Formats: sequence, structure tokens, C-alpha cells
Amino acid sequence: MHLGVNIDHIATLRQARYVGDIDAHNAEPDVLAAAAICEKAGAKGITVHLRGDRRHIQDADVFRLRDQLTTKLNFEMGNSAEILAIALRVKPDDVCLVPENRAEVTTEGGLDVVGQFDALRATVDTLRANGIRVSMFIEPTIEQITASHLLGAEMVELHTGAFANAQGDAQAAELARLCEASDFAHVLGLQVNAGHGINYTNIALIRTVPHLVELNIGHSIVCRAVFTGLDAAVREMVAALP
Repeated sequence: MHLGVNIDHIATLRQARYVGDIDAHNAEPDVLAAAAICEKAGAKGITVHLRGDRRHIQDADVFRLRDQLTTKLNFEMGNSAEILAIALRVKPDDVCLVPENRAEVTTEGGLDVVGQFDALRATVDTLRANGIRVSMFIEPTIEQITASHLLGAEMVELHTGAFANAQGDAQAAELARLCEASDFAHVLGLQVNAGHGINYTNIALIRTVPHLVELNIGHSIVCRAVFTGLDAAVREMVAALP
């Protein structure tokens, strides 16, 4: 199992002070430096979400990361013509299509591939035609996995938010749902990734989900880094993987 580190919240901290001026000589923290630390500490990829509202990661960040990374760039994006055009210029290794709501604090759920099937088809086809692997960030349901497969996505990333927020029997039920979904996706030949709300505690249960190839984790690692430093926080999460 590989760890992809989402560094959006490194940019969130920078944007709290340097909105619109990320090239200032004293703009910090530096997302490129953060990415390099994560890679050195064992991350197998760096994830960023270029949102339409540019609340954290900026366009320049993505191009600079593409030039610097020694692992891979996982580019999260909404189904937007503007962001698609940027993705085609950046040529990330992977694109993960996610839902996007301007009013949300963070991603609130999985992408409705079933309901947006026709709208997503051209985007998926264009990305794949340009040699970019496509993942769909979805709820762990048979319907959403089937639709992702029919669209031609190579991967699904199971949204683990409901699992992370649940406790006791409810969490056990969510874990079972993740396991069933992962089994089904694997049978269809899809790579199975997971992310959202995974932390240093619940990762022990996430590890029991079969067929997982990659976990994309950001907020928990950045929070731990406040106290331990980013290198130590990433190494601790890598050590928690099977």
C-alpha cells in the first residue's frame, strides 16, 4: 500500500497571509519544500486539488510541482473546462475527478458518477487520450463503481468520510461497506484507492480493506506536523501502512 500526501493545507496556511502573492520572497510555507520533504520521508506521490475558487493550491504551484516531483503528481479537479485545460498542460500522472461546491469547507462526499455520467464522459475521454490515468472519487457503492468502470476510469478512490466520522457499530458497518466496494471494484479490474478523514488511529481499520493500492491523506498529516515536523509525520504514517 502506498501513501500519497495531500499538501493542500500547506497552501492553506500560506494563503492565510499571502493571498495573490505566492511569489513574494517571504511567502511561506513553501509547497515545493513540503512536497520534497514528503517524498524523502517515504510518500509515493503528492496530491493537490486545484479548486475553481483557488482557496489553497494555485496554478503556479501545480506547474512547479510537476517540474520538481520525483514520485508522481495526483491532480484532483472538479469537472470544469477551465481546470481540464490546465490539467492538459500540466500532464499529471493521475487525475482524480472530485465533486466541488464553493460553499463547502472540504469535500463533502463522493462524486455522483451515475447522475453526471454524460457530463463526465468527455472529460474522462480527453484525459485518457492524453495519457493521463483517471480516478473517480466516489462513495463506496456498487452503482458508483459500475458507472466509473463504464466511463473508462482506471481507478476509483473510495470516499472514507462516513467511515471516519462514524463510531462503534456504525463504523463497523461503514468498514464492511468499504470492503464490499473494494472487492467489487477489484473484480472489475479497477485500481482501488481510498481517502478522506483517514488518520493515525483509524488507519489500523482501513488497513483491513482488501485490494487497496494507495491512501491519499492530507489533513491529519499536516496537523501532526505542527507538533512533530512534516518529515516525522509522514514517516509515522508510512510506518502505519501494511
